[in-house]
Amino acid sequence: MGESRHTKVLIIGSGPAGYTAGVYASRAMLEPILVQGIEPGGQLTTTTEVENWPGHSEIQGPDLMINMETHAKAMGCEVIGDIITELDTSKRPFVAKGDSGTEYTADAVILATGARAKWLGLESEEAFKGFGVSACATCDGFFYRGEEIVVIGGGNTAVEEALFLTNFASKVTLIHRRDELRSEKILEARLLKNPKIEPLWFHELEEVVGENNPKGVTAVRAKNVKTGEITEIPCKGVFVAIGHAPATELVKDTLELHHGGYVKVKPGTTETSVPGIFAAGDLTDHKYRQAVTSAGMGCMAALDAERFIAEQE
Repeated sequence: MGESRHTKVLIIGSGPAGYTAGVYASRAMLEPILVQGIEPGGQLTTTTEVENWPGHSEIQGPDLMINMETHAKAMGCEVIGDIITELDTSKRPFVAKGDSGTEYTADAVILATGARAKWLGLESEEAFKGFGVSACATCDGFFYRGEEIVVIGGGNTAVEEALFLTNFASKVTLIHRRDELRSEKILEARLLKNPKIEPLWFHELEEVVGENNPKGVTAVRAKNVKTGEITEIPCKGVFVAIGHAPATELVKDTLELHHGGYVKVKPGTTETSVPGIFAAGDLTDHKYRQAVTSAGMGCMAALDAERFIAEQE
C-alpha cells in the first residue's frame, strides 16, 4: 500500500501551463503538489530554438522548461516525478492515483497534461516506428546526416520540423495533401526559399517502404489525392508532423469535451464541467496552442483554484 498525500491544489502535468500554475499557486500559499507525468517539461523538451517566448529572442526549449521548473520549486511548489493513472472527480477531496502507488487527495485539481503527437495509423508507419519513422525531428534528426528525409504535414509543426531537418539532411521532401500550408506566414516564407526543401503538393502518405535486415526505411509511396497516381520517393527517415491530440485519458469519461476531445472550459475561465477541476494549456486550447498562452492559462487556473478554495472555506 502506497502513501497518501493531501494538498490544497494538485497540478497534473509539467509544461508551461503546469509550472506557471505551480508558481502562482505557491505565491497564494496553497502549497501545491505538481506531478510531472510521462514527459516532464512537455512538448518543449523536444523543441530546439524557441523564438517566441517573451524576454528571450532565442532560448532552447529544454532550457526554458528547466528554468520554469526551477522557478516553481523556488516559489515553494513540490514537484514529484510520478504519473497519475486515475482521477476520481466524483467526490471531494478529489482522489488521484499515482503509478508509484501514492494516492493524492486535493481540494482542487489543475489539469495541464498537454497534447501528444498524432499518427496516420498506417500499418507500415507502425512497423517502422523507431526505425526511420518518427514524430520528433529534434529527437531524431541527428541520425539522418547527409540523408534524404520526408516530412508529412502542412501546419506549423510540419514546417518547423522540415526547416530544422535541413541542418542534417541533404534533401527534405514535404508531403502535403493541399497546395498551400496552414503554418504562420513567416515559417512558410522560410520553407519556400530553402533550397534543401521540396514540397510535394496534393499528395498523402500511402506506405512506408523499408528493409528488415537491418531494419530501416528506404522510401515512401505517396498518392496523388486527385489522380490516385503513386510516386515512390527514396528516403531514410519519415517524420510525421500532422499535429497533436489532447492528453485527456484521465478525464475523457468525466469532463465535458469538445472540438474533437479538448476539455471544455467556461469562457474566460479555466473552469471545467466539474467544480474544483480546472484545465489549462494544450489540453483545452484547440485554437492557439502556444507556450505563452499555455503559461497564461496556468496563471488563470491557479487564480481560479485559489478563489474556489476560498469560497469552500
